[in-house]
Amino acid sequence: MACPYFVPREIVYNIPWPHPARLPLGAGWNGTCCAPAGQDPAEKATENATTPIDAARLRDFCNLGYATACPHFPPNRDWDAVRFAVAGSSPQQITFFYICERDHAPIAHGTMTYDLAAELWRDPHPDPRVLRLATSYLHSYRVRQPRPLI
Repeated sequence: MACPYFVPREIVYNIPWPHPARLPLGAGWNGTCCAPAGQDPAEKATENATTPIDAARLRDFCNLGYATACPHFPPNRDWDAVRFAVAGSSPQQITFFYICERDHAPIAHGTMTYDLAAELWRDPHPDPRVLRLATSYLHSYRVRQPRPLI
């Protein structure tokens, strides 16, 4: 359940998580925040987010969601966390479930399918925050999959 305002940039290995593969995005990520304190998240939720995040906040808030103690977490928000799971996988596509949660309850949910041959989302989520997190989850998932022997 990653924070919906977290903008993952790259997988990091130097932050001590007990079980990185169990993290909501399938790995620990470095990145930026798109909802600085005091700003309307709808105005700031873009790929151009530049607020740097220290390792402690990445570990305790951004990668885990429900970050109400984070100084950048906006009081007026759609969701507290976004959760993903693989619904199905084939050589042609990967389908994911997503759930957007507020106060530990589902607010929105659905599926998203990624076309592996075309390298694109067939049915992208309309909210760029959810799509960005889903893309990071997809990347983590694909990194963990065994490669076929040639």
